[in-house]
Amino acid sequence: MSCKLQDRVAIVTGGGSGIGREISRLFAAEGARVAILEVDEAGGRQTAAEIADAGGEARDFGCDVSSHQQVQESFAAVEQDLGPVRILVNNAGISHVGTVESTTEEDLDRVYSVNVKGVYLCLQAAVRTMKGRGGVILNLASVASMIGIPDRFAYGMSKGAVLTMTYSVATDYVDQGIRCNSISPGRVHTPFVDGFLSRNYPGREAEMFEKLARTQPIGRMGRPEEIAALALFLCSDDAAFITGSNFPIDGGFVNLKT
Repeated sequence: MSCKLQDRVAIVTGGGSGIGREISRLFAAEGARVAILEVDEAGGRQTAAEIADAGGEARDFGCDVSSHQQVQESFAAVEQDLGPVRILVNNAGISHVGTVESTTEEDLDRVYSVNVKGVYLCLQAAVRTMKGRGGVILNLASVASMIGIPDRFAYGMSKGAVLTMTYSVATDYVDQGIRCNSISPGRVHTPFVDGFLSRNYPGREAEMFEKLARTQPIGRMGRPEEIAALALFLCSDDAAFITGSNFPIDGGFVNLKT
């Protein structure tokens, strides 16, 4: 069994479901001590319990990443309970459907508070603890940060900010031994997708799922474990020569359709 992250403390925000849960589980299987920061505390506990049942080490911390106080307290608690943070995966995020006209000020503020401010707060906390000893930061951007997606004005804005924050942190802290990269997934089959379809297309879920799946040239949606595998590579020593880079993982969506 490989242990690419043996004894490294890894914070995963939004680790209570979907991509974040798979990243947390894989990192723990590779020897990391995983700290799950999750506003959905029940989801965070479930992920931590699954990891423990599999023989791994994980702790869940209730945290709203848009709150400066909660982020600071959570990072301090992680360091006290598990040790110095070596890895941060900024995965927590929310979506929104709408054009610039249909997006309200409240919609924009809500998306910004989690997807932009939340990433900023966690980046700031991680950099301060990693300076002088090194570390790895991985941000979850999106194909929406690279090309225009219909009806994703606020979401695309926020993920564009995540992408540029990635480049900025990588540039400013390369001399401190901190690597910072991002992943830009296309459509990935998570509970969020299922919930979106049931809310917006009741009775047509299967039909619309297939329609969305076919928008990827490869003919299907991604799987959370596929995103987790790329995250593991980028956060391990296998990627020691990689920083300041963005990695689309999208079934050809960006490069084969544009």
